[in-house]
Amino acid sequence: MEKLKRELNLFDITLAGVGIIIGAGIYALLGIATQTSGNALWLSFLISAIIAILTGLSYAELSSMFKKDAGEYNYIEYAFNKKLALILGIMIIISGAFSLTTVSLGFSNYFRELFNLNSILIAIILVLICSIINYLSIKEVSKINIFVTILQVIGLFIIIFLGFKFIGNTNYTLMPSGFNGILQSSALIFFAFIGFEGIVKLEEETKDPHKTIPKAIVLSVLITSIIYILVAIAAVSIIPWQELSKSNTPLADIAYKELGNNGLLILTIIALIATASTVLVSLAVISRMIYGMAEEKCIPGKFCLIDKKRKTPYIAIFSISLFVILLIFIRDIKIVANITNIFLFLTFALVNLSLIVLRYKKPYIERRFRISLNIGKFNIPSFFGFLTSLILLYYALLNVI
Repeated sequence: MEKLKRELNLFDITLAGVGIIIGAGIYALLGIATQTSGNALWLSFLISAIIAILTGLSYAELSSMFKKDAGEYNYIEYAFNKKLALILGIMIIISGAFSLTTVSLGFSNYFRELFNLNSILIAIILVLICSIINYLSIKEVSKINIFVTILQVIGLFIIIFLGFKFIGNTNYTLMPSGFNGILQSSALIFFAFIGFEGIVKLEEETKDPHKTIPKAIVLSVLITSIIYILVAIAAVSIIPWQELSKSNTPLADIAYKELGNNGLLILTIIALIATASTVLVSLAVISRMIYGMAEEKCIPGKFCLIDKKRKTPYIAIFSISLFVILLIFIRDIKIVANITNIFLFLTFALVNLSLIVLRYKKPYIERRFRISLNIGKFNIPSFFGFLTSLILLYYALLNVI
């Protein structure tokens, strides 16, 4: 049987991880996050990064225990039971739908900077176009994603560069809502770290994966965290947090203040491409997950029907698209993003708990990577990953209530 060639080193995997993590979230949510964090927005990013690393390490060990196509569903099934695994699978799909909705609304906010059209209509049209592209072909999606990742990073470095001369002009420890506000902000902007858990999927093509993958998870989260923190510092240095907190297009507004209409146009175009691409790729990923669960007979078999000509799971694609369109009518991007994170934190809490349980329940399973810092079989990082996921879950719930 042919196997994938192991040719990716630590640099390759780390670079891929940065590309997976950096997405449209920071473009859409930076302004809203300052409402409770103020000038200390950077601290909220730091807290989110720590939680991402702890949970990412749990994913690394779990992925080394099971076959390459195993995922959260399998982890929960082995640690607990099929019913809980099914609930988790459905939660991930719902989380993905809310994530798509968040980015679609972010796209519409930036689109209105160029054309004064109804934001709901813009978001719906975007979802429809992306669903049609997914139905017709998926071949070019990965190439588009690489190009867009480069653009997104360029956009963030523009903001960092613009803010460099202003750094030091404000108090970066100012917390208008205290430390509770920092945690509420962390619960929201964790959205910007979505994707770190996907790094483990590259294991089959990685040299010495049991050492390389965990290092890549930590490094990629650290690199993106540094970029995010610098962007946060630059943002509140250029525009007062009170003004920034009211912006639906924060990065475009920053560029406009420093570069005028040209800056506004450049950052708006970058943000539009970034958000549109995220919707396109995420729609492909979520529809394939629905397809996979239908193949496993966890959900109705109709969801795994394939179009004979296009060879794409059309029922899954258009079903999730319709669900997202309905969610768009919620309108409030902050609520939608926090609901996404609620399901994410539940998922991450269960993943961390699964690793703790499997250390006792199935100690005989080979682990090509094992998290250190243990007390006997009890793993300390996984416990703190579980605990911190529950803490941010609480604050995400507060953001919605």
